[in-house]
Amino acid sequence: MRILVATDAWHPQVNGVVRTLTKLADAAEGLDVAFTFLTPQSFRTFAMPSYRDVRLAMPRPARIARLIEEARPDSIHIATEGPIGLMVRRYCRQRKLPFTTSFHTRFPEYVRARVPVPESLIWRALRRFHSTSRAVMAATPALARELTERGFANVVLWPRGVDTKLFHPRAIDLCFPAPVFLSVGRVSVEKNLEAFLDLDLPGTKVIVGDGPARAALEEAYPDAIFLGEKHGEELADIYAAADVFVFPSKTDTFGLVLLEALASGLPVAAFPVKGPRDVIGDAPVGALDHDLRNACFAALDISRQACVEFASNYTWEASARAFVDSILAVGAVLPGRTGSEQPRFVA
Repeated sequence: MRILVATDAWHPQVNGVVRTLTKLADAAEGLDVAFTFLTPQSFRTFAMPSYRDVRLAMPRPARIARLIEEARPDSIHIATEGPIGLMVRRYCRQRKLPFTTSFHTRFPEYVRARVPVPESLIWRALRRFHSTSRAVMAATPALARELTERGFANVVLWPRGVDTKLFHPRAIDLCFPAPVFLSVGRVSVEKNLEAFLDLDLPGTKVIVGDGPARAALEEAYPDAIFLGEKHGEELADIYAAADVFVFPSKTDTFGLVLLEALASGLPVAAFPVKGPRDVIGDAPVGALDHDLRNACFAALDISRQACVEFASNYTWEASARAFVDSILAVGAVLPGRTGSEQPRFVA
C-alpha cells in the first residue's frame, strides 16, 4: 500500500509533526506500507511572518497534481492545514477523491498568542478544512472528544509512540548543579517558557531547542542554560541526565517530548491542561499543578522506573497500525487502486 502524506511541516523544521511523520513512515515498513511525502522541499518557499525559521511553500495546482500523479498513491493523507494541505485538499475535492486528515496543532491558541484574532474564527476555518475528510485523526481520546464537541465530524484516534531504543535511562552527568530541571521544544512564545524560567527553583534550568524567542530569553534569563537544538544520542543523554522534565506549554495537543522524557526515566511537571493531562492522566509519572513550582518539587519524588514502565506502552509500530487501520476502515482508498490496497500486518 502506498500512502501520500501532504505536509507543510518538514525538515529542517524540528517539531512534533515532523518527528511523528518520520517515525510513522519508519514503523510502517513492517506493515508493507510505503509513504511518500509532499513537502515544501518541492516548491519555492518564504519565511513565515514572526517565525522566520519556518518556511511556507508556494504550491501551484498544476505542480501539486503532477507530484500526486507521479506518486501513484493508494491513499492520500493531509497532515497540515497550510498552503500544501489546502492545495491537496482542493485537488482531491475537484476529483471527488477520498482523503484523510490529522489535527496536530492548536492554531487558535497559537495565533492568539501573536495577534488579536478571535479564536472562534480560526476554529470555524479549521472545521471547514477538515469537513470533507473521511477521518480526522487525533492523538488522544480527550482531543478527539473536544474536536467532536466543536463540530468536527469523523474524528478517530491515532495514538503516538516513542523510540525506547533511543530514549532510556543511562548513567550521564552534565556537571550542572542539581537538581536539573529540563525543558525541550521550540523556543517560541506559544510554549510559555517564561512560566518555567520565572520559577524560584534550586539547581539548574536547562532549555533544549531553538526558535524565534531564544535570543530574548537568553538575555532575560542569564542563569538558565540554553543548549540549542539537540538530536539523537546527544538529546537522549540530556534527558537521562536531568531530574525533572518541565512542560509549561498550555497549547500543545500532545507533546512527543513528554513520552521521550518518560521513556528516559524523567518525571514530568506541568500545568493540568489538555496535552500533559491527556498523556499522563492519573498515572503516577507526573505532577500536574496550576502552581508549576509545586509541580516541579512534587516531581522530584516520583519513581523514575514508573516513568519508564509507563512509556513502554507507547510504540510507533502500534501508532502506524492505528493510522493504516483508520484509512482502511473509512474506505479512504483511491478509486481504481487494486492489488496494493490491503497491507500485510506483521505481529
